[in-house]
Amino acid sequence: MPEQSNDYRVVVFGAGGVGKSSLVLRFVKGTFRDTYIPTVEDTYRQVISCDKSVCTLQITDTTGSHQFPAMQRLSISKGHAFILVYSITSKQSLEELKPIYQQVLAIKGSVENIPIMLVGNKSDETMREVETKEGEAQATAWKCAFMETSAKMNYNVKELFQELLNLDKKRNMSLNMSSSKQKRTDKLKGKCSIM
Repeated sequence: MPEQSNDYRVVVFGAGGVGKSSLVLRFVKGTFRDTYIPTVEDTYRQVISCDKSVCTLQITDTTGSHQFPAMQRLSISKGHAFILVYSITSKQSLEELKPIYQQVLAIKGSVENIPIMLVGNKSDETMREVETKEGEAQATAWKCAFMETSAKMNYNVKELFQELLNLDKKRNMSLNMSSSKQKRTDKLKGKCSIM
């Protein structure tokens, strides 16, 4: 499918096994799989409302390995927004995001006006290695938003994508295509909402 100029491209980065695909599949299809299947790169599309028109939310689920640096650079250069995922059960997975963040910074020049969400996934797990305050501190250092999620329990998944769209101040985007609730629409002017 050829890229459209009204595509809004979100790129999901993180180490292998942190739940990138699980978050994306939970959001796009409402499903969760317990088995781990390594991803090279998958793209999912969802129609959203954008500046009183329709555009496509294009979500690129990237590989967790470092085998494809050219694909990673291309994803960053084409991306409008970024989700950096680590597992709360692995301090190493948070560390592995640091060079990715640095690469986003190097390619984009500045992250000041770029929506970036640091996500601590697997919040349903009990063997926590990364405390919430550590994730918050890293997000503060990177000047990005932060959220903990659980793809397995469907906790904060829709909210993650909603918040990411809200961070983009250049466009008025909504995951909700229905405009039947005028009062709610008026209340949410300038914000994004989820379908």
